[in-house]
Amino acid sequence: MRREYPDAPIAGVGAVIVRVEPDDKKRVLLIRRGQEPLKGEWSLPGGAVELGETLEEAICREVLEETGLVVEVVDTVQAFDRISRDEAGRVRYHYVLIDFLCRMTGGSLACATDAVEARWAGVGELDGLTALTVEVILKALRMAS
Repeated sequence: MRREYPDAPIAGVGAVIVRVEPDDKKRVLLIRRGQEPLKGEWSLPGGAVELGETLEEAICREVLEETGLVVEVVDTVQAFDRISRDEAGRVRYHYVLIDFLCRMTGGSLACATDAVEARWAGVGELDGLTALTVEVILKALRMAS
């Protein structure tokens, strides 16, 4: 299925991976995307669901591919649409996304596939993210408490 100018929406998943620091401050993993959509922007790890894959299998695979981390799903945070249109108003991208609160269970942080950079960020370090991404992160952090 074409991702750009698709014939139908594409199902996607995102991970809010929470790490608790020794001082009890919570941080989330952000990646800088290496491909469209959102190329060059900071975001949550994730991607498209493959045929025959459950949502949980998809998020675990995507996180491992992009970051080298093994995660388990704790809970569903939010579902939403991400629709981008071109100058003519045609739908360029349409994703139906489900973001999950995840916990690290193994692996080592190393960027790969769509991620060109990764960092752990606290609540005061979310500048540059979309308003919706910040909203999802804050909701997930409340859920993780």
